[in-house]
Amino acid sequence: MASKAMTISRTKSLESICKEIHDSYVEEKQLIQILLNLSQPECRKIRETYMKIYGEDLILRVSFLSNLMLNPFECDAVVAREAIYLNDRVNYMALIEIFTCRKSSHVLLIQQAYHAKYRCQLDFEIGSIEPPHPYQKVTVTALSASHKAHHADISQHIAKCDAKRLYQTGEGKPGAIDEAVVLEIFSKRSIAQMKLTFFSYKHIYGHSYTSVLKNQYFGEFEDAVRAVAKCICSPTTYFAKVLYGCLKGTRNDKGAMARVMVSRAEVDMDEIQRDFKKKYEVELKNVIVESIPEGNYRDFLVAMATKTSTC
Repeated sequence: MASKAMTISRTKSLESICKEIHDSYVEEKQLIQILLNLSQPECRKIRETYMKIYGEDLILRVSFLSNLMLNPFECDAVVAREAIYLNDRVNYMALIEIFTCRKSSHVLLIQQAYHAKYRCQLDFEIGSIEPPHPYQKVTVTALSASHKAHHADISQHIAKCDAKRLYQTGEGKPGAIDEAVVLEIFSKRSIAQMKLTFFSYKHIYGHSYTSVLKNQYFGEFEDAVRAVAKCICSPTTYFAKVLYGCLKGTRNDKGAMARVMVSRAEVDMDEIQRDFKKKYEVELKNVIVESIPEGNYRDFLVAMATKTSTC
């Protein structure tokens, strides 16, 4: 991807690309091709340059391209806002993705971008959702706090101790897991430390912590903890499952497909595509073609899949 983007940036300036877009008033399909031939930072510069020269926001042209042209922190701020307010039901999984799959420095910038754009604190917005929900506790009470107060170094000793506490207050006793213990660990440990804890749990007890949470008698809190653990332990497998669910209609999250394809494009999309093929025995690109009606949105998704697979 980098080599292709560099070739284009060497032969055409940002201004000339903007002029090409403006003068010909390119069709949606052409705009998609132009932007997908650039890196995400270059797409953001195109948007800024176009706005400066012509006073028009390119995002208004094609809404599903907005993730390409927003900076990552602003993009996640928009995702968080839509997760809370866009539908009748809060999209807690989109929020969990943000808090588990971003670095602490990134989360801080997301919160700053959210405040700058919407004039309110993201944590307060999540915490104020009514009626209260178990996912809410895990998201704002624990995960958000974990990004504010933890040590950068990870400890094998702490991981083993936390794993034993999870066992003793979970499958090691009858009844539901102890919410207070889980929330305390989640709020005081970094994402990397929690990942080590979950691996230690499997090493010590011979099975994953998420398998324990499949108990049919458990409730929504355990479901939330399981979702967090999956995102932390194997994000690429998690995102492969999200994409498959979107394509097959088993996941009720309209924005997830484009959100994942763009947000993970320059992070781990190659690994996601490998996990996708391993789990479902088919290429992601082929499932997109089979599942999405012909049109610019499908062209965009196919181009993203092709682009990332050849990085």
